[in-house]
Amino acid sequence: MLAVDLKLSTYRPEDFETLYEIDQLCYPPSIAYSRREMKMYLRSPGASCVIAEVGDKPIGFCLTAHEDAWGYIITIDVLEPHRRAGAGSLLLGDAEQHLAAEGVQEVGLETAIDNEPAIAFWKKHGYSIFGVSKGYYPGGLDAYSMRKVL
Repeated sequence: MLAVDLKLSTYRPEDFETLYEIDQLCYPPSIAYSRREMKMYLRSPGASCVIAEVGDKPIGFCLTAHEDAWGYIITIDVLEPHRRAGAGSLLLGDAEQHLAAEGVQEVGLETAIDNEPAIAFWKKHGYSIFGVSKGYYPGGLDAYSMRKVL
Protein backbone atom coordinates (compact mmCIF):
# COMPACT_ATOMS: atom_id res chain seq x y z
CA MET A 1 0.00 0.00 0.00
CA LEU A 2 1.32 3.43 -0.97
CA ALA A 3 2.05 5.84 1.87
CA VAL A 4 -0.52 8.64 1.70
CA ASP A 5 2.01 11.40 2.32
CA LEU A 6 4.53 10.16 -0.25
CA LYS A 7 5.49 12.76 -2.85
CA LEU A 8 8.09 13.13 -5.56
CA SER A 9 10.53 15.97 -6.12
CA THR A 10 13.33 16.71 -8.55
CA TYR A 11 16.95 16.56 -7.43
CA ARG A 12 18.65 19.79 -6.40
CA PRO A 13 22.38 20.04 -5.55
CA GLU A 14 21.57 20.64 -1.88
CA ASP A 15 20.01 17.12 -1.79
CA PHE A 16 23.36 15.47 -2.55
CA GLU A 17 24.50 14.51 0.98
CA THR A 18 21.10 13.05 1.85
CA LEU A 19 21.04 10.93 -1.32
CA TYR A 20 24.60 9.80 -0.69
CA GLU A 21 23.61 8.71 2.83
CA ILE A 22 20.57 6.82 1.48
CA ASP A 23 22.77 4.99 -1.03
CA GLN A 24 25.23 4.05 1.73
CA LEU A 25 22.35 2.60 3.80
CA CYS A 26 20.84 0.69 0.86
CA TYR A 27 23.94 -1.15 -0.34
CA PRO A 28 26.98 -2.87 1.16
CA PRO A 29 30.12 -0.68 1.23
CA SER A 30 31.64 -2.57 -1.68
CA ILE A 31 28.65 -1.76 -3.91
CA ALA A 32 27.44 1.65 -2.66
CA TYR A 33 28.65 4.60 -4.68
CA SER A 34 31.44 6.86 -3.48
CA ARG A 35 30.71 10.59 -3.32
CA ARG A 36 32.83 11.04 -6.43
CA GLU A 37 30.89 8.38 -8.37
CA MET A 38 27.51 9.80 -7.36
CA LYS A 39 28.54 13.32 -8.34
CA MET A 40 29.81 12.02 -11.68
CA TYR A 41 26.52 10.22 -12.40
CA LEU A 42 24.40 13.19 -11.34
CA ARG A 43 26.39 15.49 -13.63
CA SER A 44 26.55 13.17 -16.61
CA PRO A 45 24.80 14.20 -19.86
CA GLY A 46 21.19 13.09 -19.86
CA ALA A 47 21.13 12.45 -16.10
CA SER A 48 17.90 12.83 -14.15
CA CYS A 49 17.12 12.12 -10.52
CA VAL A 50 13.74 11.94 -8.84
CA ILE A 51 13.38 11.79 -5.06
CA ALA A 52 10.63 10.18 -2.99
CA GLU A 53 9.79 12.03 0.22
CA VAL A 54 7.57 11.31 3.19
CA GLY A 55 6.71 14.70 4.58
CA ASP A 56 9.87 16.65 3.81
CA LYS A 57 12.21 13.70 4.45
CA PRO A 58 13.75 11.92 1.45
CA ILE A 59 13.30 8.15 1.72
CA GLY A 60 14.53 7.10 -1.72
CA PHE A 61 15.54 8.16 -5.20
CA CYS A 62 15.96 6.94 -8.76
CA LEU A 63 18.91 8.12 -10.83
CA THR A 64 18.82 7.62 -14.60
CA ALA A 65 20.72 8.75 -17.66
CA HIS A 66 20.02 8.60 -21.36
CA GLU A 67 21.58 9.15 -24.73
CA ASP A 68 19.33 9.33 -27.75
CA ALA A 69 16.87 6.41 -27.64
CA TRP A 70 18.73 4.44 -24.95
CA GLY A 71 18.12 4.95 -21.23
CA TYR A 72 19.81 3.47 -18.21
CA ILE A 73 18.76 3.13 -14.60
CA ILE A 74 21.90 3.89 -12.63
CA THR A 75 20.31 3.15 -9.27
CA ILE A 76 17.03 3.06 -7.43
CA ASP A 77 17.33 3.29 -3.65
CA VAL A 78 14.56 3.10 -1.05
CA LEU A 79 15.32 2.99 2.67
CA GLU A 80 14.43 -0.37 4.24
CA PRO A 81 11.52 0.83 6.42
CA HIS A 82 9.78 2.22 3.32
CA ARG A 83 10.23 -0.75 0.99
CA ARG A 84 7.26 -2.68 -0.34
CA ALA A 85 5.00 0.34 0.22
CA GLY A 86 4.99 1.61 -3.38
CA ALA A 87 7.83 4.15 -3.27
CA GLY A 88 10.06 2.18 -5.65
CA SER A 89 7.23 1.69 -8.13
CA LEU A 90 6.34 5.38 -7.98
CA LEU A 91 9.98 6.39 -8.50
CA LEU A 92 10.39 3.98 -11.41
CA GLY A 93 7.17 5.08 -13.08
CA ASP A 94 8.18 8.73 -12.90
CA ALA A 95 11.70 7.98 -14.17
CA GLU A 96 10.34 5.96 -17.10
CA GLN A 97 7.89 8.74 -18.00
CA HIS A 98 10.72 11.26 -18.00
CA LEU A 99 12.90 9.00 -20.15
CA ALA A 100 10.05 8.40 -22.62
CA ALA A 101 9.44 12.16 -22.86
CA GLU A 102 13.13 12.54 -23.78
CA GLY A 103 12.69 10.07 -26.67
CA VAL A 104 14.05 6.99 -24.93
CA GLN A 105 12.66 3.78 -26.39
CA GLU A 106 14.54 1.16 -24.35
CA VAL A 107 15.87 1.15 -20.79
CA GLY A 108 18.57 -1.07 -19.33
CA LEU A 109 19.96 -1.83 -15.90
CA GLU A 110 22.07 -4.32 -13.97
CA THR A 111 21.13 -6.11 -10.77
CA ALA A 112 23.01 -8.68 -8.73
CA ILE A 113 22.11 -12.26 -9.65
CA ASP A 114 21.59 -13.09 -5.96
CA ASN A 115 19.24 -10.16 -5.23
CA GLU A 116 15.94 -12.00 -5.56
CA PRO A 117 13.73 -9.12 -4.29
CA ALA A 118 15.25 -6.74 -6.85
CA ILE A 119 14.91 -9.26 -9.68
CA ALA A 120 11.24 -9.77 -8.77
CA PHE A 121 10.71 -5.97 -8.64
CA TRP A 122 12.20 -5.44 -12.10
CA LYS A 123 10.29 -8.35 -13.63
CA LYS A 124 7.03 -7.06 -12.08
CA HIS A 125 7.67 -3.79 -13.91
CA GLY A 126 8.26 -5.39 -17.30
CA TYR A 127 12.05 -5.80 -17.36
CA SER A 128 13.50 -8.99 -18.82
CA ILE A 129 16.87 -10.61 -18.33
CA PHE A 130 18.86 -10.55 -21.54
CA GLY A 131 22.30 -11.54 -20.30
CA VAL A 132 24.80 -11.87 -17.48
CA SER A 133 27.59 -9.39 -16.84
CA LYS A 134 30.34 -11.54 -15.35
CA GLY A 135 32.17 -10.02 -12.37
CA TYR A 136 30.12 -6.81 -12.59
CA TYR A 137 30.26 -6.07 -8.87
CA PRO A 138 33.33 -5.84 -6.62
CA GLY A 139 34.38 -9.24 -5.40
CA GLY A 140 33.39 -10.84 -8.70
CA LEU A 141 29.62 -11.04 -8.19
CA ASP A 142 27.77 -11.38 -11.48
CA ALA A 143 24.85 -9.16 -12.50
CA TYR A 144 21.84 -9.75 -14.68
CA SER A 145 21.55 -7.24 -17.49
CA MET A 146 17.89 -6.40 -17.84
CA ARG A 147 15.96 -4.37 -20.41
CA LYS A 148 12.53 -2.97 -21.05
CA VAL A 149 11.04 -1.39 -24.16
CA LEU A 150 9.09 1.74 -23.23
